[in-house]
Amino acid sequence: MGKYLNPGNAGFAAVRKKDYLDKTGLISYINSTLGTSRKLTCVSRARRFGKSFAAQMLCAYYDKSCDSRKLFEGLEISESPSFQTGLNRYDVLYLDIIWFIGIAENKKDILKNMQRELLADLREAYPEYVGTGEKSLQMALLNISMKTGNKFIFIIDEWDALFREAKEEQALQKEYVQFLRGLFRSGLTDRMIEAVYMTGILPIKKYGTQSALSDFQEFTMISPVPLERYFGFTEEEVFGLCEKYNWNFEEMRRWYDGYRMGENIHMFNPKSVLDAIARKQFDSYWTQTETYESLRAYIGMNFDGLKDAIVSMLGGSECRIETETFQNDMTTFKSRDDVLTLLAHLGYLAYDSATKSVYIPNQEIREEFVRTVRNGDSPKLVKLIQDSDRLMEATLHMDGNEVARLIGEIHDRNCAPQFYNNEQALRAVIQLAYISRVRDYLEFQEFPGGRGYTDILFMPKRGNDKPLLLVELKWNKSAEGAIAQIKEKGYMEEVKHYGSGLLLVGINYNERTKKHTCVIEKMR
Repeated sequence: MGKYLNPGNAGFAAVRKKDYLDKTGLISYINSTLGTSRKLTCVSRARRFGKSFAAQMLCAYYDKSCDSRKLFEGLEISESPSFQTGLNRYDVLYLDIIWFIGIAENKKDILKNMQRELLADLREAYPEYVGTGEKSLQMALLNISMKTGNKFIFIIDEWDALFREAKEEQALQKEYVQFLRGLFRSGLTDRMIEAVYMTGILPIKKYGTQSALSDFQEFTMISPVPLERYFGFTEEEVFGLCEKYNWNFEEMRRWYDGYRMGENIHMFNPKSVLDAIARKQFDSYWTQTETYESLRAYIGMNFDGLKDAIVSMLGGSECRIETETFQNDMTTFKSRDDVLTLLAHLGYLAYDSATKSVYIPNQEIREEFVRTVRNGDSPKLVKLIQDSDRLMEATLHMDGNEVARLIGEIHDRNCAPQFYNNEQALRAVIQLAYISRVRDYLEFQEFPGGRGYTDILFMPKRGNDKPLLLVELKWNKSAEGAIAQIKEKGYMEEVKHYGSGLLLVGINYNERTKKHTCVIEKMR
């Protein structure tokens, strides 16, 4: 066992100790690619979506220096006909690119250090085939394979870290791509490589319209099929965890669901789910590190339509985009769609392949967007947040006239009149106007209560003393009629004892006068 050659199974053993959700079906897929023309696999996912856990699992399964049979007992792969295919049969080279970046005194030395370290491990394991003067990793691997018949499996975690951590080092990036090409795209690759599995956040870098490593099979946040269920937690898996720990599944879904993978598979962020269970509190977990600076930089880019798209998504809408022009790095942007595509790969937006649209997936991400916009430097977005703050204050003070005025202003500034022509459009405007709710409230649409469904329910989060808000919308009728409907149908019956009081909010839009009206009543 070396540092990088055949690192053992300790990583996966640690993962297996608590709340491991079975993702070993991925092994069956990789087994099906061994030694074939599809043996090069690249999976890109947002941070904290289980990429490294999968890499450790594959190391434990293929690494011939250890016996991992018991680690896989009872898991999906153990029932597969391919279970014996690669179980502890290969030399595995495991590279964590973040590690190599961290130990390099100078970024320009990263590749040189990497080759030196890998050669040292190979020389220790195969001293008769790797001489002390050998400087080429490719030649060392080829010589071992030719003399012994052994082939290698490469597992590369965070393969794209150089493109993220050394954004301006163009020469280093090109050298890195050439290094990977030399390993995995040469005429000798088949003689020494049995399979490659790479993880990252970004897809493989493109130059123009061509991929730098075109032989790789890529599975991304935008195109995940057929590996979608192996990264992140599925709805069924999260439901099982909530049952096990007596945790609120509906709240879990509202906070961390929203990523649609493939055909009707809803995906949750694993770190956020596990942190919420461990800490017994719903909050933003995976986004609390560099999110603010990242979002501020990207939202601030001066591309036509970008800020309008952010406003629309804050209001709950989806935004159709073209993903093909994105160059798969963090510096080459030519359009609004390039920025939005990057945000989808980073997990700050979710992508719907059926509609080719992006949207803000859940409460956790929405809070980060609102926080970023509130402290940002975009006048239009900052104005929207300021008005939304004032709107929430006016609502809590039961100032219906001010609420109607602010909703009208937000509508006029942010919605094209030709699209504002029905009650659904009114609902979208209300969602946009109340985006400041994310600090103190959870939103529920079409909430069941009494003999029907209230249009929008704003429920205060645990730990604050805000009143609950029941919002009923009307079109070409009256705000008073909206309040009357809430009472007549008993919408408040299910929630009247929740929180510190209950406000009934009736809002109407008159198509003829182009005016909003609002009436607010307090229920005791």
